Amino acid sequence: MSVMEWNRLRAPQLRALAQEDCLVILPVGSTEQHGPHLPVQVDALLATEVSLGAASRFNPPEKAVVAPTVWCGLAEHHMDLGGTFTLDHSTYHALIRCLCRSIQRHGFRRICVVNGHGGNIHALHVIAAELKQELDLRILVCTYWTLPDVAKSFAEILEKQSNVRHAGEAETSMLLHLKPDLVDQDALQQADGPAELKMMGPGAYRWNSFRSMSPNGVIGFPSAASAEKGAKLLTAASEGLFRLLEEPDSWADLVRT
Repeated sequence: MSVMEWNRLRAPQLRALAQEDCLVILPVGSTEQHGPHLPVQVDALLATEVSLGAASRFNPPEKAVVAPTVWCGLAEHHMDLGGTFTLDHSTYHALIRCLCRSIQRHGFRRICVVNGHGGNIHALHVIAAELKQELDLRILVCTYWTLPDVAKSFAEILEKQSNVRHAGEAETSMLLHLKPDLVDQDALQQADGPAELKMMGPGAYRWNSFRSMSPNGVIGFPSAASAEKGAKLLTAASEGLFRLLEEPDSWADLVRT
């Protein structure tokens, strides 16, 4: 089924979609280092593909339109490893606010921000709370691999990891499926990093450069990746996101009884 993409439509079409209470999906990611074997577009690309996959499952497809992807995010922790663009928090907040406000001014009332970058997660939660108070919108924020159905499926598909890790088995598999020409196959075999990030204990946080936690910029095991796994992962992510978006409770006000 075809997918409604904002950039392919004309203004009158988008105005008509707004009148039909069409859902707007806004993918957000990052442009940052992904180890020696993956291109820097990974997070933005995967957020886009998962969003398009979810939108394609609506019937009719006009129920969801996918906005242009925000390709830059909060990635200061990757700067030491090269290839990275980053925004400060105030700029990122202003950018997301302006995009959501533009969508709202055209008559749309529901937005789901689909995130593909771990460094954006906490900021997006704060931004969504503030924009809900400021704009007459239903704003939903999600990070695709943390959705319960998606996390469960990913754990069943992956062999050496339980979920997405930076430039590891999952992301490498999805890139092998989507853009194998952009994956350095020789570097991939030597690109395995630590299994997990070294974090402080519960209740404490200290910022660290990614280089200090993984000298090659990888967390996990890209050597275990395959295009076949990548296809399954993308299907699972798109289906999990679609289930979230079509669920009426995702858009209803919570009622306390």
